[in-house]
Amino acid sequence: MNIIVLQHIKIEDPGYIKDLMLADGFNLTTIELDEGKKIPSDLNKFDGMFCMGGPMDTFMEKEYPWLVDEKKAIKEFVVNLKKPYLGFCLGCQLLGEVLGGKVVKSNPAEIGIMDINFSKEKDNDNLFSEFPNQIKSLQWHSYEVQGIENNKDIILLASSPVTKYQIFKYQNHAYGIQFHIEIKDTTVNEWGCVPEYKKDLEDQLGEGALEKFDNTAKVNMPDMNNYSKILYENFKQIKKNE
Repeated sequence: MNIIVLQHIKIEDPGYIKDLMLADGFNLTTIELDEGKKIPSDLNKFDGMFCMGGPMDTFMEKEYPWLVDEKKAIKEFVVNLKKPYLGFCLGCQLLGEVLGGKVVKSNPAEIGIMDINFSKEKDNDNLFSEFPNQIKSLQWHSYEVQGIENNKDIILLASSPVTKYQIFKYQNHAYGIQFHIEIKDTTVNEWGCVPEYKKDLEDQLGEGALEKFDNTAKVNMPDMNNYSKILYENFKQIKKNE
């Protein structure tokens, strides 16, 4: 299977899911957009697209002009080609915007290990039907998707007390996931080195919060990695069932 991965900073890759894909012999084409890499014009040769998180926001097209082409590529892949897509955090927000929603500041920001509650639509979903009704998740975001309620092709799958669209799907092949299901043991410490992420963390949880956050994440890591594996195994079936 050929997967294109859109990355916005090197340390935010598909994480644990990347390890699973490589073990299965997938061909990964990683586009480091923040390093000036260009998205291939022929997207039809890819079986799936992963769009990762990053320290920038969807509206920062002046500071990051490649966001314009990225949004066009996501629309082409998801809406026109109708191919499988997973968007995480920023990748979730980009999908929401492409589908006619808006990305607004969360009130408050969500940072930490928090509960995600699934809707009843989860039970019939191709990716998430095997998940329990509530899971722990790693959150690290200050913006979220809103305004997609009237799109009849979108189904809400999971929410948190702060963020309505923690997981949504477009038709049956494209998913926006606001939280970080892809994390590994090293993720929190690595992201804590990014100035924008560290500031958000300390603004929300106080100075010196990184160590506590990292410890809490590691306690929950076995469950979160198991959810990643379920997601990945089901994602593979989307392509097979096309």
